[in-house]
Amino acid sequence: MVLAQISDLHLDGTDRATERAERVVAHLRALPGPLDALLVTGDIADHGEEAEYKEAARLLFTDAPWPVLTCPGNHDVRGPYRTALLGESGTSASGRPAASEAAINRAHRVGGTEILMLDSSLPGSDEGLLDEETYAWLEERLARLAGAVPVLLSFHHHPVPMHHPRLDTWRLRSPEPLAALVRRHPEIAGLIIGHAHTPAATTFAGRPLVVGPGVVSTLRLPWEGEGLVDLDSPAGLAFHVLDDERRLTTHFRVVT
Repeated sequence: MVLAQISDLHLDGTDRATERAERVVAHLRALPGPLDALLVTGDIADHGEEAEYKEAARLLFTDAPWPVLTCPGNHDVRGPYRTALLGESGTSASGRPAASEAAINRAHRVGGTEILMLDSSLPGSDEGLLDEETYAWLEERLARLAGAVPVLLSFHHHPVPMHHPRLDTWRLRSPEPLAALVRRHPEIAGLIIGHAHTPAATTFAGRPLVVGPGVVSTLRLPWEGEGLVDLDSPAGLAFHVLDDERRLTTHFRVVT
């Protein structure tokens, strides 16, 4: 299975953000070989406004040749994200108003793999949190699968240090329950996240943790000079390959 990942588009209505996102999506659509899905790991919008999500829907979903799987980031706002990006009506099946501020967790079966897109956003904060509702949903999904298929977890915030003094103040709060859950479930082949605006690879609870690069900008690491981000670096993306041995391999690319 081959997955593409893009992250941190920060669409804000400016030509710059739009052009970079369009260039990355066009690159993926022009690939001669097939992809099984595209993961978009948060901070899709910069201000969480409905117009930004309408632009994202146009870029990501219109005539998409593969499933597009998304999760929110700290810049995303759940209400407009639901209505303008996901096309939800704002009411439940019973006709009652939907809980627009509830965590947006989605399960997708891609080939023989279950991909669980989790909402690690914490409204009003740049830090992340997987809330009790998300953990309950995650436990229920894993129990239903009963270890029969490999699982990938994908969300926005990093649960381990990225060794950047400012970025690490915006990490996932209280990752211990997630680590315990991952250790209990050997079918979880890896975790795929965004948020850091830099390609990176490490481990979490003994599993691969892969960080996708940013589309809108690239994090400048402390030893690379002053300033939080490099706006001149090309947009990045990742390709993740999950093989029959449930081994996750990642390749990073830039789009010039």
